[in-house]
Amino acid sequence: MVYWTVVGVDGAREEALFTEDGAFEAGKGQFSIEPFLLADDRLYTWADAEITQSLEGGDLPIPTVHWDLGRYALSVTLLADGPAGASTLWARYRVTNRGSEPVRPALALALRPLQANPPVQFLNAPGGVTPVRSLSWDGRAVDVDGAPRVVPAAAPTAFGAAAFGEGDVTEFLVRGAVPLPSSVSDPFGYASGALTFALDLPPGATREIVIAIPLAAAAGATPAAERLPNAADLARPFERRLADAAAAWRTRLDRVAFTVPPAAQPLVDTLRSQLAFILINRDGAGIQPGSRSYERSWIRDGSLTGEALLRLGNTEGARAFVEWFSGFQYPDGKVPCCVDARGADPVPENDSHGQLIFLVTEVYRYSRDRVFGERMWPTVARAVAYIDALRQQRRTDAYRPPEGLPYFGLLPESISHEGYSDKPRHSYWDGFFALRGLDDAAFLAAALGRGEDAARIGTIAAEFRADLLASIGRALELHGIDYLPGCVELGDFDPTSTTVALAPGGLESALPPGLLDRTFERAWQDAVHRRDGKKEWVNYTPYELRSVGALVRLGQRRRAHELLAFFMNDRRPPGWNGWAEVVWHDLRAPRFIGDMPHTWVGSDFVRSFLDFLAYERWSDRSLVLGAGITEAWARDPKGAAVTGLRTPYGPLDFSVRIEGDTAHLRVAGLTALPPGGLLLVSPFERGLREATVNGRPASFSARGEVIVPAVPAEIVLR
Repeated sequence: MVYWTVVGVDGAREEALFTEDGAFEAGKGQFSIEPFLLADDRLYTWADAEITQSLEGGDLPIPTVHWDLGRYALSVTLLADGPAGASTLWARYRVTNRGSEPVRPALALALRPLQANPPVQFLNAPGGVTPVRSLSWDGRAVDVDGAPRVVPAAAPTAFGAAAFGEGDVTEFLVRGAVPLPSSVSDPFGYASGALTFALDLPPGATREIVIAIPLAAAAGATPAAERLPNAADLARPFERRLADAAAAWRTRLDRVAFTVPPAAQPLVDTLRSQLAFILINRDGAGIQPGSRSYERSWIRDGSLTGEALLRLGNTEGARAFVEWFSGFQYPDGKVPCCVDARGADPVPENDSHGQLIFLVTEVYRYSRDRVFGERMWPTVARAVAYIDALRQQRRTDAYRPPEGLPYFGLLPESISHEGYSDKPRHSYWDGFFALRGLDDAAFLAAALGRGEDAARIGTIAAEFRADLLASIGRALELHGIDYLPGCVELGDFDPTSTTVALAPGGLESALPPGLLDRTFERAWQDAVHRRDGKKEWVNYTPYELRSVGALVRLGQRRRAHELLAFFMNDRRPPGWNGWAEVVWHDLRAPRFIGDMPHTWVGSDFVRSFLDFLAYERWSDRSLVLGAGITEAWARDPKGAAVTGLRTPYGPLDFSVRIEGDTAHLRVAGLTALPPGGLLLVSPFERGLREATVNGRPASFSARGEVIVPAVPAEIVLR
């Protein structure tokens, strides 16, 4: 199995895939370009190299593959620039002579009828081979199927192409040559070809070759011939193009600043990479978890990804998505689960209605944009009415006998939880999102001065909350279990979906005492056994990253860090900071892995990591600071800090540093205090003997958190 990353610009419909061994796919379902080195009377391939991967600056979505070939080194860097509707992919190949004698190798770039997306990827965009019916070189560009697609900045030494029946171009390269014809037409449809570039390399010297590929040509947005780079563009130094692309990404990714110890810097780098991948994977306003298998927009994924964007200061991305998606709401208030090029998916998935309301309200709470709130209110009101109509279907006399009571008042069965796609079930996942949606709708109504609506929806929410909690109690009895189940019918253990009871559900205080602790104690033990080799496993989905945030919210900081370290080891490859949707124990087994990078998984990482620093506890409307900051982080000479972290109460600046037995903390920013208060978790592993806020003795919450009554605040803990 070969892994890959995505390369593109923010919001474009077309992206390239770049494999960990240095080949890239020039757009969805398109041909690939693979590097080879002709030297020393042999052909060097990826199989001859020690290969590593990196991102520009450690976090930017500008990836490089490094080949160590002993005497030679080859690096391939990809970046995309230009407007979203007409972007261009640029590839730079750098060859270095590490020897003490001059050499004259040749770089070969093979155009092959193969996708980077492998054949085991069967969903939506099948991977594997892809047709190439003609190839030709016209002196300026390589035409693929009649359109100019590959433009070298400098003229190649040679170009040749072969039909499938003549053999793949690599068979010619092994013999040290390219096919003789500079154009070929292949009736079978799998032609291949290669550009070669002879390089004079004195000892220690490096030469580079740059090629350009108009990405929108693959999507048919504009004729490729009208969009080819001109001579001035091709002559522009790649380093300058790289610097400009990096600066443009910095403006998007660095709206929140983090200070962490060096050992934790990969967490911050991975967070910024995930934000970039979210922006690249989306098509226009449509947030999507991937660029191939999952090139569709789910409100399920988008609502939680939208929350991650809001917390990182990208309010406009979350707003654009929810405004766009709400346009597909049905007249009766039903919210489709998913939208793609065909329009709205009519499959009923009953989490979607609450998720849309949640994101609308979050955008309002982070932006305080009353015009937006008023414009979106009809959408929210219709979704509330639909949720109410759904729950009434389970409040009839048919559900009052004992066998029906576990279902009483719930939303009907659905397959919103992917584990229930074989048969719809009464999912608590649906219920948690519906309840949060109802609570949010009541909040939004009150904020907009719609008092009667707020009271009415509040009554619906209270009744639904009572029915939901009663159902959970009955399911515990029905199945004889002591953990929170995924659905009524199965009594299944599914902590990954149960996390939404905490966030965004905010039900930690409403559920039976100890239920969440027992649920996540079992989840922790399962994770440890898998990590330590005490449990056989075949695969898992990194959606489990949500459990990291759940552990933080349950006060289990040490476990949250240990679990996160396990997941960080399963980035593929680590240097590219991305997760697949599925992690296989045998990392090289040819198996379906979903998209890479999968950015709903990525948003789960973002939300969990940000919970280390600050999170809103919906159950009491408080803002909790520092719950995941360890004593080790705080003892670093620079301490730990975040600047400009967005919250519903304004941007937050927060820092902590420990010297000896004293911790110095500072809280600033914010435009308002949360209704439930601003609460601080001590970074010390031991108990406190003294705490002051702005020089006065501190007060504590019932959970032992330090109450911060005003900002700015200087807190001292001993």
